[in-house]
Amino acid sequence: MKYDPINLREKLSKIEEHWSPRIIAEMNDYQFKLAKIAGEFVWHHHADTDEVFLVIEGNLEIEFKDGKASLKSGEMFVVPSGVAHRPVAKKECKIMLIEPKGVKNTGNVDNKRTLEDEVWI
Repeated sequence: MKYDPINLREKLSKIEEHWSPRIIAEMNDYQFKLAKIAGEFVWHHHADTDEVFLVIEGNLEIEFKDGKASLKSGEMFVVPSGVAHRPVAKKECKIMLIEPKGVKNTGNVDNKRTLEDEVWI
């Protein structure tokens, strides 16, 4: 068995597209995904699961219908299941998402940003 740590900077350097989370690890039924984001995502929710956003570098706002959470590097936020939200990054932001296997990135919405395949890096 190999006991190599996962280097987040090295993994992030392999991501070219914004809003395309890439899997870097699994723990039980959960996946750890890295993404680079910029601009506005789509309004959506995840009916059956919470979603964790952890900011590695940059600033992220998670908008809700009744307010927003503002996160900076080193901060995280748990979006409760069923709550409509929209991630927004005015400048490129690097994040980690933690969510169960098989969660669709756009939740209850299908559009051009919906990822059909999960990709490991």
